[in-house]
Amino acid sequence: MSRPTHPARLSHTSPSRWQRLSTSTKTMLIAIPSLILVVGIIILVAVLNRPAAGDAGSAGVDAVQPNSRYLDEVGEDAPTLVEFLDFECGACGGIYPAMEQIRERYDGEINYAIRYFPIPSHANGLTSAIAVEAAAEQGELEAMYRMMFETQSEWGGQQESQADRFRGYAEQIGLDMEAYDAAVADPETEARVEQDRLAGQALGISGTPTFFLDGEVLELTQESDLTGALDRAIEDRGGEAP
Repeated sequence: MSRPTHPARLSHTSPSRWQRLSTSTKTMLIAIPSLILVVGIIILVAVLNRPAAGDAGSAGVDAVQPNSRYLDEVGEDAPTLVEFLDFECGACGGIYPAMEQIRERYDGEINYAIRYFPIPSHANGLTSAIAVEAAAEQGELEAMYRMMFETQSEWGGQQESQADRFRGYAEQIGLDMEAYDAAVADPETEARVEQDRLAGQALGISGTPTFFLDGEVLELTQESDLTGALDRAIEDRGGEAP
């Protein structure tokens, strides 16, 4: 014998949380897992396809060119360390003191070249590189290189042009100002900077600083990774690491 139903009891049963949700909310909740999956796939694809710095030879581009700027140049028999840098880059500024110590430690043992890689999001990355290149044309690369990093905290992150400030630096280090102004205005100076940046892109560089040693990119997590690589390069050439 079937049991009687009790409409009153059924009418007093509270609706479930799902039943209380609006149709639009239900649709959104159903869509969230799919959205998370799609976003995850997009992120994964972006990571897998993110350009990574590779060996210069494999990219068909040399880490250094005949017109590359050297802070230290010993000769072809010595290892060559190349740094792609941006003078407004905080990481480049942060590693600058350590690089100065490394240059002192390996003085006379390595070639050390810098290549410009101004980051587009840095308002004065290109401007500072042009100023340094203009100084380099007068043989004062090192003086302007040092000036940029030692004053970076004063102008880095500024959105307005710092060209006048950089011109003041040129005066401080004793440049021929007429020649400096002409170099800054010359499209060839910017083209020289752009040459380095395009080479960096061809090598898969996406950030600064990025180092190459004898054409091979260095994966660095600490200073000893760099000094260890330099020691091995010197010893491979029959030299004695300092």
